[in-house]
Amino acid sequence: MINSRIIGFGHYLPKKILTNADMSKIVDTNDEWILSRTGISQRHIAEKNELTSDLATKACKNALDNSKLQSSDIDCVIVATTTPDQTFPSTACKIQSCLNMGNKPAFDIQAVCSGFIYSLELADALIKSKKANNILVVGAETLSKIVDWKDRRTCVLFGDGAGAVVISADHSSSECGILSTNLFSDGSWHDSLYADGGPSLDQKVGKIRMKGKDIFKQAVTKLSESTLLSLKKSKKNISQIDWYIPHQANLRIINGSAKKLGICKNKVIKTVNLHANTSAASIPLALSSCVLKGKIKKNSLIALCAIGGGLTWGSCILKI
Repeated sequence: MINSRIIGFGHYLPKKILTNADMSKIVDTNDEWILSRTGISQRHIAEKNELTSDLATKACKNALDNSKLQSSDIDCVIVATTTPDQTFPSTACKIQSCLNMGNKPAFDIQAVCSGFIYSLELADALIKSKKANNILVVGAETLSKIVDWKDRRTCVLFGDGAGAVVISADHSSSECGILSTNLFSDGSWHDSLYADGGPSLDQKVGKIRMKGKDIFKQAVTKLSESTLLSLKKSKKNISQIDWYIPHQANLRIINGSAKKLGICKNKVIKTVNLHANTSAASIPLALSSCVLKGKIKKNSLIALCAIGGGLTWGSCILKI
């Protein structure tokens, strides 16, 4: 049996940081207001000339270095992003070129904050169907370029960054790898979290708009339900989970979903305070930073889950 195992981790964060104190100079807010409602204390912001593909390429190079593979070993690049460099070509194609990967396939997935989970399922399927041996999966965003900097309800929430993993075919008898995934969507909620522009709609990029209360209610329930389904599919139970890494949207959603699942607080990974909400990048950023720091160790059983605009949501149980 072939398993899909993560063998390399990498991430990249722009050097520029906006603290909550900095945000108070942009909109009518303050550190206490932001921290108490979101758990966010700072966010990384890309420079004007720093593109999503730039962040993603650096994260991919770091993941390749960590995996000990060369770019020539990679069979496919999958990029989860809501903020591509251009309408077309895909951000993945630009990354593929930067990595000198020849004619290897590369494409984007647009599932907003759930994009990385969607990409993991696709990579898992490609490997288990013997279509690929090594796949680069990256979540990358420059959300600062589409936030409304006059709307204090949303501009304080988002940041920029990229996280990447190398997923490889494992022919050993090891239980390590992607054990299960579940994906869902419900388009009837499309106007709860969205960008109010687009090529077909009004030929503009648009800004992020969100109905916060609607999203919170849906997020806590759907994250926990999806995680339980993936646990059942992988024949694991909640007590066996070593680490829970939900989408880093805000602290209330993270804590709410963990509480609903009955997961101990010390098993919950939280990076939202430093990264803010980086959409498709949030889970790979959290995963990579914790693995490379030694917090998450080999043979750890991990539950990943995310929810984003669409609505889209999903979960993944894996062992590294």
